[in-house]
Amino acid sequence: MNAIKHIFWNGGQSRVRTGFRVILLLVIFMVFYKGYIFLLTSFGVKLFYSSSTDLWVFLIAGTVRIFPVVLTLYICGRFIDRRKIREFGLHMNRQWWIDFSFGMGLGALLLLLIFLVQAGLGWVSISDWTHTINPQSMFIVPFLVFLFYIFCQALFEELLGRGYLLKNLSEGFNLKKISSKRSVLLAWFLVSIIFGLSHIGNPNANLVSTLNLIMSGFTFGAGMVLTGELAIPIGLHFSWNFFQGNVFGFPISGISYPAEVVSLVKIEQSGPAQWTGGAFGPEAGLLGLIADFLGLIFIFLWVQRRQKKRLGEIHEPLADSPNHKDTF
Repeated sequence: MNAIKHIFWNGGQSRVRTGFRVILLLVIFMVFYKGYIFLLTSFGVKLFYSSSTDLWVFLIAGTVRIFPVVLTLYICGRFIDRRKIREFGLHMNRQWWIDFSFGMGLGALLLLLIFLVQAGLGWVSISDWTHTINPQSMFIVPFLVFLFYIFCQALFEELLGRGYLLKNLSEGFNLKKISSKRSVLLAWFLVSIIFGLSHIGNPNANLVSTLNLIMSGFTFGAGMVLTGELAIPIGLHFSWNFFQGNVFGFPISGISYPAEVVSLVKIEQSGPAQWTGGAFGPEAGLLGLIADFLGLIFIFLWVQRRQKKRLGEIHEPLADSPNHKDTF
């Protein structure tokens, strides 16, 4: 009996082992997620997303992304992980918000560079400004709705992926024969692969888009791996998607309806798909891949300057188990 218990239970940490913590998180999340959707649909809300979907549905869709994952993190953190929710990279002090602002600025800069390069080479042209699918509607209303929706989507993916999963895998790999630094790097690598594969079912996805999104996973995760906080990943992920779709009018990971509904500029795109990403958007093209590498370099330099660390120094405490005395 003790041998069986040892498989599931870490006696030294007084909690469930890593693999089972992740499984429990996914089960609990799906219960809350499906339950919330069932509740909404029972009130007649149809959560179908396309360019013809009413704007108020996208507002509700944002809450579908946020409420289940926050509730799941709180419950799993308190009763399974034995830590507070802020320990998943949410210590929102002054430094956190500065890093968040940097991440937002970096995402905007990288997409601006992609747009300017394509425009300079004649691969993209502007056909309209302050575009909305309904010419009679005000531009600002759908623009703000999608700002909220895309922020919620980015926050959802970062909390679940880089927040919970990367943190737990870093701890799980931190064994006697694997140093804390290597365990964090291994978790970063694995979570980035999962991030890329999670988009394989998107419209127009292919092998190139999947490989590029794995690289995007490395870039998004760099801030967490270097600082232990989700500030840079959340800011960068949100800004990257919003500027990609609702500012510059590109598809977001193969999904076209954000830009079809509203975008600061409406574009007509040509040029070689291996560079532009074609119908999938920049994330499937070489320009997007180059932007990922540039983003990674900027993050490394930013963290080195802000935190006076050695260039590329890994935040090894990510691999530490919680101190229960300080948790509650």
